[in-house]
Amino acid sequence: MVKGSRKRPHGSQLQLLGQLEELARSLNIVIRYENLKKEGPFTKGGLCKLKGEYLLIVDSKAPTSDQIQTLAESLVRFDLSKVYLKPGLREFLERMEPHG
Repeated sequence: MVKGSRKRPHGSQLQLLGQLEELARSLNIVIRYENLKKEGPFTKGGLCKLKGEYLLIVDSKAPTSDQIQTLAESLVRFDLSKVYLKPGLREFLERMEPHG
């Protein structure tokens, strides 16, 4: 639940975030929501490999749209062609371009 004066995320955003989290788990990616401090070169989070396992760190204080962006940008780096995705989710991810 979002606290403070920020707008609450729309149900569709929460649904999309949930679908992305589910996809990450199906790919054996551990997701951690952390309060990332804005010091130095700031990042909203991202994917890394730690001790042979993928870890996706997401800023817990970021707006839902930024959290969605962080997850999606990380997930499109994987071969999703043989993974079942709901049509709307597949279309969303196909619009994303892998970075890095």
